[in-house]
Amino acid sequence: MTFDPKTVIGQCETLMLDMDGTILDLAFDNYVWRQLVVTRYAEHNDLEYKVARDRLYAQYISIQGDLEWYCLDHWSERLGFDVLALHEEVHERIVYLPGAEEFLEVVNAAEIRVLLVTNSHPDTLALKDGSLGFSTYFDAIHSSHDYGHAKESQDFWRALQEVEGFDPQTTVFVDDTVPVLRSAAEYGIRMPIVVTYPDTSEPPRENGEFPGVAGVRELV
Repeated sequence: MTFDPKTVIGQCETLMLDMDGTILDLAFDNYVWRQLVVTRYAEHNDLEYKVARDRLYAQYISIQGDLEWYCLDHWSERLGFDVLALHEEVHERIVYLPGAEEFLEVVNAAEIRVLLVTNSHPDTLALKDGSLGFSTYFDAIHSSHDYGHAKESQDFWRALQEVEGFDPQTTVFVDDTVPVLRSAAEYGIRMPIVVTYPDTSEPPRENGEFPGVAGVRELV
């Protein structure tokens, strides 16, 4: 793909933004799923931490990319404890990525349609919006759970198209997950952009497949 990510805002009619790892720091989710959930799973099953981690990660991998992977109800039932409650216990860790709120202020004032398009479960989405109030920056918010398909699926994009009627040729889509961006590109979205620094607690990721930015603030 040959386009300059730093010029696309002036070329698009619709801007679609992922949530976790795009406007919000993925460090929160990684902390919850890699540490808190593992610790609770170990306690719940009387396992050593390493054993619990290995078993849990195997479960993660088995459904990664499916809608169930993003579903709190699924994990609460599967693991036997309230996963949302763990998120709520550390909600103060929910923060914007550097420059993301300022970016949202700019694009909110522009004459483009700004959409939040996320795989986040509605309960997690509500928790995060309750903490930061970012919904005011968007013209509409779409969770894949409302459509029955994760963003990795072409069925999701077809369903979203029916609701939003966006033109893929004039749509920018920003996400930190390469399989999701592949799905969007396959659907025909002409300007997919990858965020390479989604988690401030980890080093930036390597990028090669899609035009990329360290953070959305680089887009304006």
